[in-house]
Amino acid sequence: MKKKYIVLIVILILIIAIAGIFTYERLHASLYVDEKGTSFSVIGGADGPTAVFIAGNLPGERKNTAESNKEDEMKLVIGDTEVSVSWEQNAAVADLKEAVNEGPIVIEMSMYGGFEQVGTIGRNLTRNDKQTTTAPGDLVLYNGNQLVVFYGSNSWSYTRLGKIQDLSETELEELLSNGDVTITIAR
Repeated sequence: MKKKYIVLIVILILIIAIAGIFTYERLHASLYVDEKGTSFSVIGGADGPTAVFIAGNLPGERKNTAESNKEDEMKLVIGDTEVSVSWEQNAAVADLKEAVNEGPIVIEMSMYGGFEQVGTIGRNLTRNDKQTTTAPGDLVLYNGNQLVVFYGSNSWSYTRLGKIQDLSETELEELLSNGDVTITIAR
């Protein structure tokens, strides 16, 4: 990310310097990057009539539009109930999205320990395991190829995938604690 900023600043300095050569006036510039680091603007040039204004999106960053967000969405269905998920932004979720582009992933889950459902995804995803204490609604990756959905809590080394939204702990327990379930992840 820093390399992008350095290259951008060097290019902008060259543009401003060229503008300054033709006016023989003092040069100055200001670089502004938005909070998300996705777009920039530069205001600068020489004192006087010559000035430069440049704006755009940083290379490699996706525009944050409703259309691109819709394109990236994955839905999670537990049995017949579609649930809202706030997905993490990490390599494992990127792998999962790529897999879902090939078609829905159906996972046969099994109850385990009285606080979670576990099922094999059918492929390995990129792992970034960290010691984690989970909470109801957490979705994690275990051993690189198993989805775990919690309706209770546990502490172990997992890669976070997301969090089920808009369901209370009681609703999660009712949905997940009454036997094995099937989970579908799709577009």
